[in-house]
Amino acid sequence: MTVQPDPPPTLPAYRDTWPADDPHANFKEEVALHTTQDPTPMFVNLSRLTGIPVGALMRYALVKYGSEGTEALLHAGPRLIRRMAAITAEAEQRNTTAGRLEAYEQLRQIVSWLQVPLDDPGWVEDADQAGR
Repeated sequence: MTVQPDPPPTLPAYRDTWPADDPHANFKEEVALHTTQDPTPMFVNLSRLTGIPVGALMRYALVKYGSEGTEALLHAGPRLIRRMAAITAEAEQRNTTAGRLEAYEQLRQIVSWLQVPLDDPGWVEDADQAGR
């Protein structure tokens, strides 16, 4: 099947300035840093390889990236996300270095626990064998 390449959409780089107290300054800086390169050649090559139109590939990437937060919520569960948010909120309310360090340690332990299946893919089987 031969797919006619569709013209790639225009993807301008983001260049701007903003005040230091802009509530979106971190995000704007990220966008500025990550739009220095043109991703179009990658999508054109992938399109040639797969036969999928460039626009469809770009749409897929945007939807996949945009849904990652929702996907993470589904995997982690609302209780865990709320627990992590409460840890950081309490540290911010305390507004001390000690409070932030305690929050960091709590979050580090949660992430360590979540990482077990990534570090040891056989952990479920190991747990099953230990229970026998």
